[in-house]
Amino acid sequence: MHCRWVTLESMAIIFETSNFIITSAEKPHVYIDRDEGGHINLKFKREVRAVHDRTQLSALEAIEYIKLSMIAGEALKNAMHHRGVNVGLVNYQDMGNWSVFKPEGPQLHTQIYGRAATATIQKYGDAVQLPHIETGFYDSFQPLTKDDVEEIRLEIEKIMQRDKYNTDWSESQLR
Repeated sequence: MHCRWVTLESMAIIFETSNFIITSAEKPHVYIDRDEGGHINLKFKREVRAVHDRTQLSALEAIEYIKLSMIAGEALKNAMHHRGVNVGLVNYQDMGNWSVFKPEGPQLHTQIYGRAATATIQKYGDAVQLPHIETGFYDSFQPLTKDDVEEIRLEIEKIMQRDKYNTDWSESQLR
């Protein structure tokens, strides 16, 4: 994977490759409060090309997508633990429903949710509630802080050094 680190000034971008970007969810699209585990996104870059769902990825893009989702989820869990939030598990959810009627249509992305055992709104062990933004359900939800994002970035850097992630995941190796 060819990747570059990006500064926090550009919209809480945590990490990106030539095809994908990992960002912190921003209001009003924060579906898990920071204190309940946090919420990040893995997105296919629209500037690469329009991709509505994972079936439109090439085999190598699909490998990269899964690899990055694994890294991002583990990094979120570890980082939030370091920041005092006990994330018991991570949920991954492909989304795009709310963009289906927009002219550009939906764009492939995965919401990655930390699920804290102490959560009181999006309760641990329950399905994530996802009412429409207009309901006001998410109004009090707080995004990750700059320090949280930096900790996730550091965790990604550490995780990517492991043999599991530092080796080629080419399609031919999977056969």
